[in-house]
Amino acid sequence: MAGCATGPHLAGPAEMGVPERVRLDDVPFHSQRDYQCGPASLAMVLNASGVDVDVDTLIPQVFLPNREGSVQPEMLATVRRYGRIGFVIDGSFESLFTELAAGNPVVVMQNLSLPAWPLWHYAVAIGYDLDEEVMTVHSGMEAARLESFKRFDSTWARSGYWAFVALPPGKLPASIDSEQAMDAIAAFEHANDAHAALPAWQATVKRWPEFAMGWFALGNARHADGNPNGAVEAFREATKQRPDLAVAWLNLGLTLEGLDKLDEARHALQQAAELPGRWQDDARGALARLGPTAL
Repeated sequence: MAGCATGPHLAGPAEMGVPERVRLDDVPFHSQRDYQCGPASLAMVLNASGVDVDVDTLIPQVFLPNREGSVQPEMLATVRRYGRIGFVIDGSFESLFTELAAGNPVVVMQNLSLPAWPLWHYAVAIGYDLDEEVMTVHSGMEAARLESFKRFDSTWARSGYWAFVALPPGKLPASIDSEQAMDAIAAFEHANDAHAALPAWQATVKRWPEFAMGWFALGNARHADGNPNGAVEAFREATKQRPDLAVAWLNLGLTLEGLDKLDEARHALQQAAELPGRWQDDARGALARLGPTAL
């Protein structure tokens, strides 16, 4: 099998929009004891993002003895517990290079054995060299190990090219799209609270100002954080970007009602009531509760 393997086919650095080589020398290294590559990898990326935590503290949160390792949901959940967002990135070398070029170390999942007898392993990519065709990874007991693109690709491919970055709220990965960002931030908000997620939603609408669901999520977070006027602003922007987004009209109307702006509330609720779907009955009920416009 190894004799038939080939390396990844990559565009040049100019086409990918990345430098020829990158190395993140400020990412700390933690050696990985038996079956504890998950906690060690997490400690590295959390430390790099400003979280002071050691491997021994992470082991009981991530390590599953019956699985002799860590699985992806536990890895991401632990990142969230430490106030960071785990963004799963596209499984491609271009995305990997883009994140490293942006200064973000990347946790990658590999299978160091054959597909039929997997030996799962987590490593932290901290650099690459396109000319030499090598990755630089903190892996196992070796810091800044050089691994050929060919070998790295073959072991990473066996995990389905699974990889993620851990970033503080307000900082977004360089390679993801708006939907990927929303999924990761929503999971973080669910595990923490609306206040903690606010910087992430602000960053989302700043990068993708036409993303209506980002504005909607920001409105919900602002409302939950006790800022109804800010919520109204975000809900209005959501409906501007997507006039058919009934739930944004509904939440806008309910928030305006709470602010005692009843005429504006009726207008928003009427928009929601005219749109077919799951929110139509809620909007009609809210309109009935408000009653007709005062003469």
